[in-house]
Amino acid sequence: MAEPILKVENLKKYFPIKRGLIGALKGEPHRFVRAVDDISFEVGKQEVFALVGESGCGKTTTGKLVVKLLEPTAGRIYLEGQDVTELKTTEEVKAYRRKVQIIFQDPFSSINPRFRIFDVLEEPLLIHGIGETKAEREELIFKALEMVKIAPPEDYVGRFPHMISGGQRQRVAIARALILNPTFIVADEPVSMLDVSIRAEVLELMKELKEKMGVTYLYITHDLSTARYFSDYIAVMYLGRIVEMGPAKKVIDNPLHPYTRALLSAVPEPKPERRNVIKELPIKGEVPSAVDIPPGCRFHPRCIYAQMGLCDSKHPELVEYEHEHFAECHLIGKI
Repeated sequence: MAEPILKVENLKKYFPIKRGLIGALKGEPHRFVRAVDDISFEVGKQEVFALVGESGCGKTTTGKLVVKLLEPTAGRIYLEGQDVTELKTTEEVKAYRRKVQIIFQDPFSSINPRFRIFDVLEEPLLIHGIGETKAEREELIFKALEMVKIAPPEDYVGRFPHMISGGQRQRVAIARALILNPTFIVADEPVSMLDVSIRAEVLELMKELKEKMGVTYLYITHDLSTARYFSDYIAVMYLGRIVEMGPAKKVIDNPLHPYTRALLSAVPEPKPERRNVIKELPIKGEVPSAVDIPPGCRFHPRCIYAQMGLCDSKHPELVEYEHEHFAECHLIGKI
């Protein structure tokens, strides 16, 4: 891995559940949704690190913690060696937000429908005091739109979001994230709301911008196929924990954890000669509640390989089984 630009150590985010009056009178203990439960990872400079998992696994919460839309319950976040967990003042957070931007999943709700495209892109410049005159800001806006291949920009800056397509709207959202020239971008499922026909096109654009601008991505997705195409490293999350992590090629070609294998078995087979091969989905049941985490390995209630007396009682550690390839499972090498 390249020199880390982002380092996350033992990060936790617990959301408290309010007790009712009767529960409080009975002295019932406080309960929490353990959305992110003690995860650690590093992202190398100008690399793409993917967080992959089902809905509710904690990957979006992790992204929001990184951009400080949420405050962690415990743990540390370092950006370029600086501990940013304790940033408190408005000026400190503002300076951090200029370095770290986010691309939201839904371009329909993440852009103000009452703003013209010019206003959408001018707003971050005004907030951070970039461009002394409107002409200077206009030049930056036109350059940002040209970077995301919306051209000619003068034909689009006067339009409202509903007057452009979904793909163009997400390109505007990407331009808004890039216009401040950040060093790190959290991309929260940036192509999941787009037509399949333009997903690869948008990801290719983001790759080009990474090379041109030297940005680093935390790519959040539920789609292992796009993660393999777009990312350098993959971390698979389940119920708030990272259960497997390593270089994208190793995780895809040699999955160690049963949950990773289950995710891969759900990916459609592109080769015609293999489409008639029925692949058993090696998983059972539903995702347990993040309030009542199962004892031991939290995946054991759904794992067809689970050994009672071991998997249901002892929590596995995240162990490096081969160079840079980690997994959290008692049965690695036995299944």
